[in-house]
This record gives sequence, structure tokens and C-alpha cells, in this order.
Amino acid sequence: MSSFEYLNKIQGIIETIKKKELKNIQAAGRIMARSVERGGRIYAYGTGHSVIPVLDLYPRYGSFVGFYPLYDPRLMWFNVIGPGGARELLWLERREGYAKIFLESYQLEPRDCLIAFSHGGLNSAAIEVAIEAKTKGLKVITVSSHANRKISKPRHTSGQFLSDLADVSIDNCTPHEDALVGVGQREKVAAGSTVAAVAIAMALVAEAGALLAKKKKLPPTFVSPNVQGVPKGHMDKVYEAFSEFYYARPWKVPGRRPAPKR
Repeated sequence: MSSFEYLNKIQGIIETIKKKELKNIQAAGRIMARSVERGGRIYAYGTGHSVIPVLDLYPRYGSFVGFYPLYDPRLMWFNVIGPGGARELLWLERREGYAKIFLESYQLEPRDCLIAFSHGGLNSAAIEVAIEAKTKGLKVITVSSHANRKISKPRHTSGQFLSDLADVSIDNCTPHEDALVGVGQREKVAAGSTVAAVAIAMALVAEAGALLAKKKKLPPTFVSPNVQGVPKGHMDKVYEAFSEFYYARPWKVPGRRPAPKR
């Protein structure tokens, strides 16, 4: 039963993360909580399927204001072939110099931090986002396959892997080939890195959230309508808080007025 095999292997990956990476997840949670305490942002970035944990971090039930997803439609799946498809995405995420241009739209500050997701940890886009974040004084958290690093050579001209740029580097504990289940051919099926990355992302939310709550500094939190006793208008307050958080910094464009607070 291949489905049973897959679920067993995913369970094994999660258990390995618990054993090997818990201290790193706790350290990353402290960095994230510190950024929120200082009025900073927790930026999150990924390309291709590594956008999925970024999408899941915020907004979603159980997450709180403070996360700032860095979405780039050029590096997200919208198609298989043609515009928004695999060929174009894979080509662009390997091109050096693009990520720096992308980040010109964001005002990174030392009180912020960055979480960068990339299974391989090889492509230029995530590496250069991390390089730029480090240049601006941000703490950098990475989530990637350390097994993949062991068998690979750097692609970026800096000679670095994504994990080299991390203040805290978290191993997704997934094999380098990602797919987990053998079906009698050279290529395996059923990938594991997305489940691993989302599990790590939610563990980071839990860790940072608990630290902030302990200090009574947890920002407004998205909550399911199924939760009993939540005050009426709670979600309106979440949206209002995020709007203030989102527009808190002016654009650094000569002659342009700061974006209005909402």
C-alpha cells in the first residue's frame, strides 16, 4: 500500500524534525518574537512549491499580525506551461540579480527578520533575498534540505548555499530527491518537503506566539468562527491592526508622500 508507506515516511520525517531540529525551531522562534516586540516584521519568502509555507504562515486561522509574506507572482505557480508555468519559473529563480530588484519595493530594517524556504537551498532567488536581508541587518532563518546540500555543489557565484546565510538554519529532514515512494521505476512519487516545511512553519508560529503571549505582547490573531466566546468584531480588529502594520513605513521614493495610515 503506497499510501500507507507515504504516511509512514511523512510521520518519520516529522519525528526526525522533533528530535534534530527542535532547538533550532526554538531559537528561530525567539528571533521572530524579538522582531515583533520591536515593532518589526517577520518577512517570509519562497519560490515554486516553497511558496506554500509562506502562504500558510499568514493570513490563516491561528496566526497573528507581524508576518509579512513576500509574494512574487513571477515565481509562483499559475500554470504548467506558458505564462506562470514551470519553465519560466525555474529559469527565473536561477537568474542572479533579479531578487535584489524585487526587494527594492520593500523597506527592510534591522528590527525585522526573514524566513526563507527552499528545499534545495541552491537557487539564486532565495539566496539573494537572504543576502540582501543580511546586508540590511536582519536576522535570517532558513528552512531547506541539508541532505540535498551534502550531495550538491553551489550554483550561486558567491559559492554559498541558502543555509550558509542563516543565523538559524533548520533542516526539513527530507531526502534530497524529495519524492518518497518507490513504485518500481527510477523516479519516485509523492513529495515530502511541503508537508515538512508547513509543519516547521506552524511550529515557528507556535513558538513565537507562545513567547509573545507570555509577555502579553501577542498581536491580534486570526481566529476561526467556530471558536466559542470570541468577541464580535474581533476579525475587524485583526484587519485594522494589519493595515496599520502594513502601512507603517513610507516608501523610499523621492518626492512621494508616505502611504496613509488606514
